[in-house]
Amino acid sequence: MSNEAPIQREVPRGNLDGFKRYFKDDIVSGLLVFLIALPLCLVISIASGFPPIAGIFTAIVGSVIATMFSDSELTIKGPAAGLIVIVLGCVESFGGDGSSIGGWGANDVAAYRAALAVGVVAALLQIFFGIFRAGILGEFFPISAVHGMLAAIGVIIIAKQIPVALGVSASGTPIEMLGKIPEFIASANPAIAAIGLTSVLIMFIWPMVRTKTAWTKLLPSPLIVLLVAIPMGMAFDLMHKHSYTLQNHEYQLGEQYLVEMPKHVFGMFDQLTTPDFTALAQPKAWSWVFMFFVIGSLESLLSAKAVDLLDPWKRKTNMDRDVIAVGIGNVCASMIGGLPMISEIVRSKANIDNGARTRFANFWHGMFLLVCVAFIPMVLHRIPVAALAAMLIYTGFRLAHPQEFMNVWRIGREQLVIFSVTLVAVLATDLLIGIAIGIATKIVMHLSNGVPLNTLIKPQIELLDDDGQTVRLVAYKSAVFSNWIPIRRQIERLGLLERKNVELDLSETQLVDHSVMDKLHEMEADFEQQGLVFNVTGLDAHEPVAGHAQSARRRRVSKIQRLTVIAAPELQTTLENQFIRLGASGFTSIPCVGAGRSDVQSGEVVRKPQVRIEVIAPPAACNEMIEVIRREFQPQHKMTFCLETVLVARTDAFTTNRVLENDESADRENAIEPQAQPQS
Repeated sequence: MSNEAPIQREVPRGNLDGFKRYFKDDIVSGLLVFLIALPLCLVISIASGFPPIAGIFTAIVGSVIATMFSDSELTIKGPAAGLIVIVLGCVESFGGDGSSIGGWGANDVAAYRAALAVGVVAALLQIFFGIFRAGILGEFFPISAVHGMLAAIGVIIIAKQIPVALGVSASGTPIEMLGKIPEFIASANPAIAAIGLTSVLIMFIWPMVRTKTAWTKLLPSPLIVLLVAIPMGMAFDLMHKHSYTLQNHEYQLGEQYLVEMPKHVFGMFDQLTTPDFTALAQPKAWSWVFMFFVIGSLESLLSAKAVDLLDPWKRKTNMDRDVIAVGIGNVCASMIGGLPMISEIVRSKANIDNGARTRFANFWHGMFLLVCVAFIPMVLHRIPVAALAAMLIYTGFRLAHPQEFMNVWRIGREQLVIFSVTLVAVLATDLLIGIAIGIATKIVMHLSNGVPLNTLIKPQIELLDDDGQTVRLVAYKSAVFSNWIPIRRQIERLGLLERKNVELDLSETQLVDHSVMDKLHEMEADFEQQGLVFNVTGLDAHEPVAGHAQSARRRRVSKIQRLTVIAAPELQTTLENQFIRLGASGFTSIPCVGAGRSDVQSGEVVRKPQVRIEVIAPPAACNEMIEVIRREFQPQHKMTFCLETVLVARTDAFTTNRVLENDESADRENAIEPQAQPQS
């Protein structure tokens, strides 16, 4: 279903009039997103160490709260795969085993309730975060480090879900579990592995099939997995505990391989669970609060920004308000037993593709979830856990897709280093330490590229001119991810808020990194939406580190020559005037004393007053100066000179108009004359 919305002049709004006018578009999109969200909510919840229904609680609460408090029209709020690693880590730290296969014991319940308390406090921090207009902090994190973190999350998800898809119970660090994959395959339960493998194949193959015919585009991969996996589970009679023998090995089957759901209509209300706030007395709880808050807020902000770019009407989300909406939603969800929620990109993209017009599409997708889990929980109970694990394996693969490495490589080799370091660091430690190591790596690289330490956080930016219509700003030293927020605030204050065009001059910067190049591109779009112009100048003297349009830019270092002459003091003025006449843009003269070879060999060193004159100029000008010295000065005067190649940031500082004219004349003399064409 294509979205032809840009043809309409009127921008849809999620108010009462929009609810009525776009009812059909929003409810159809809500239904289609529901088909994607249902299995994803279940699988994310199970993988996070929460009861399966917890993810549906979150999506329902998010659909109502976001609709009320956020102004993001097309963003779907709900549980996300990117938070699985954090939530599961929190559950495990409080004593839950996080197992997707097996019983739900007392330790698991206690850990679950402790994680809910952590979620409530983290959500309150999100609310304060938005109230104090700190949503812009999402701009701080370098893009490559964030992508490296997400790729690491993808690898962790794959490592955790492979044994689940094979019907094997396992635990350990991600690196340990990756190393045990051959062991998992050898000990797999064949019936469960058949469901898991079939589901994985469907997840990878169906997207290619969907593009062939129109009707298949309406059927998402997770729905096809359920349509195949549920009958397979029924064929293996997973509803009843029994065993079977294959090649002299006995394997067990039963309900532990199915999603645990309420057994009767409205049984969902029996699953409501409250937080255990006594868990907050343990110091470790607060580290998880901080991680929930930071990673959840960051992912939500990044997703909301991405959805804004996809919005056919280019509506802008108030990020502070959106964080507040997510925070309020997380408080409500955690109070009833739900997972943390964020603005979710995959379901939001599907929402846009399905023709949604306003935020009420999010509302309707939640209402369909509510009806489904309230009236047909018995059907959901027949979903094999292995099928849900297959969906997560596919999600993890997309997060850590090899193409991600290639995309980062195209932007620049240094970005691949940051990406890879972050990925490995997250796998070896945890998310916060891993992304901190990635950020530290980028800072070290910036310092090695000549970025002054005092400009890493506080930029040097100056207002040069304001004619009432256009503001001209100039940035000095550096424009990098860590000092971008103050730069952005000044651009927004002088430009967007005062309704003026902005010209940003970056000619005086040593480095403009990839994160800033990407955000400058976004800024151009922001100004264009407001009918204004944002123009970046001064990058002509900078060299891109790769061929990508948004690669980092370093100030170009060029080769030029330095002529040093040692002569008698009485020749100083004459030589200086000659050098200026021949194209020197300046000179440095230093009085000194020295002795030549004859003065040293005489037995007694004779020190004579001399002058040292240095000139930096293009090679052609330096060669002319040497010829003049040899022809007009050396025959009558003792003097020495040397010529060396040096590197400079800007050659135009050492080039005069005369040199430029000489270069143009040489080009004309060396040009090939066009040959006359024979006449027919």
